[in-house]
Amino acid sequence: MQAIILARGGSKSIPKKNIVNFCGKPLIGWTIEQCTKSELIENVWVSSDSKEIIEIAEEYGAKIIRRPHALSGDESTSESGWLHAMKTLNERQVKYDALFCPQVTSPLRKESDIDEAIAKFKTDKLDSLFSASKVDDLYFWYKNESGKLESVNYDYRNRKRRQDHEPQIIENGSFYIFKPEILEQQLNRLGGRIGYSEMEPWQIFEIDNSIDLRVCCALMNEFVLRGK
Repeated sequence: MQAIILARGGSKSIPKKNIVNFCGKPLIGWTIEQCTKSELIENVWVSSDSKEIIEIAEEYGAKIIRRPHALSGDESTSESGWLHAMKTLNERQVKYDALFCPQVTSPLRKESDIDEAIAKFKTDKLDSLFSASKVDDLYFWYKNESGKLESVNYDYRNRKRRQDHEPQIIENGSFYIFKPEILEQQLNRLGGRIGYSEMEPWQIFEIDNSIDLRVCCALMNEFVLRGK
């Protein structure tokens, strides 16, 4: 199992977001360290177009994949970054049967989360897996083409009691695991036999703006760092 961390240099909401100070470390440092501590990940790779990010990643012990600027713009997808990373690993003759791909902006991980997810991926013989949190009372609406509001995951005309609702499984974006052939054949991180690894509801938060940064730092201190 190889870990691939995508971290491009451009960021509009928070300048240099991937290396912004988060609870005393560059944000990307947390994800690198979490992957490095895993007993089931062989190598941790950081794919970036930024010299500054690359230097920090190397300080934390990650191996480097230099991503072209053409694959690092605002419109670039994670899939394109992972495909480039896989091509690089293949050229370097690195062997792997699956990739663990965490998101830098979702640092709220407990030490056990990664190895539990990888173990589930292998035990359940999955082709792809996503991290998830369960929420009991999340009600989705959308506007249809005529501008009318419609409920998505419940019938507003027959509203159930909170305790009678089935929990919603929310893809929280913390990490994905997939076999290389899934990405190559479907150009998608999810495919084949799909599973999920459950995380706590507070781990659903990610960092997209300065408010998120403060909220996630508070959660990190309360649930991950307390007592250490």
